[in-house]
Amino acid sequence: MNISYYNLCKEELNSLKEKKKLLLHSCCAPCSSSVITYLTKYFDITILYYNPNISPKEEYDKRKKEQIRLINEIEKINNIDIIDCDYDNDIYEERIKGYENCPERGNRCTICFNLRLEKTALLAKELKYDYYCSTLTVSPYKNSKLINEIGLDLEKKYGVKWLCSDFKKEDGYKKSIELSKKYGLYRQDYCGCKYSVREKKYD
Repeated sequence: MNISYYNLCKEELNSLKEKKKLLLHSCCAPCSSSVITYLTKYFDITILYYNPNISPKEEYDKRKKEQIRLINEIEKINNIDIIDCDYDNDIYEERIKGYENCPERGNRCTICFNLRLEKTALLAKELKYDYYCSTLTVSPYKNSKLINEIGLDLEKKYGVKWLCSDFKKEDGYKKSIELSKKYGLYRQDYCGCKYSVREKKYD
């Protein structure tokens, strides 16, 4: 059975009776732009910038700087802030050992999604957020079904609600490109890890 994670998201948002707190994992400023615009009327949003896959460190810092700038400049209804994490590239490299030569969308990416989303779920539980989710599903190059399945599994593990999503729907990805132009955002030409440079696809 095909599941519409986009419809599940809409149903969840329409069911909300009051503003909630959302911990939103963000891969980069461009991808987060349309997601923030979509979700800001429902939540106080905290961006979690946890992307240990990104290398080199200069690239990581550049993307983080753009994320912070976007939060300060983007039009918003409710509060938006950010949690900045340590640059755990060593942890990422250890996790994906043996999968370095996997193609994009393969097992290496699955491990990477798990690493970043589990960090988000854990912090969402510790800091008592109502929901957690990720901007990753805005990308047409990412497997939204897999990302949502991981998120739902972690919801069971940590007891914090995963907001299902397929943010690329209804021109979400197109809107992220338009907003990137509006705010003059740096748009990287590869996912993040040094292995993804081989295929040069946006995060």
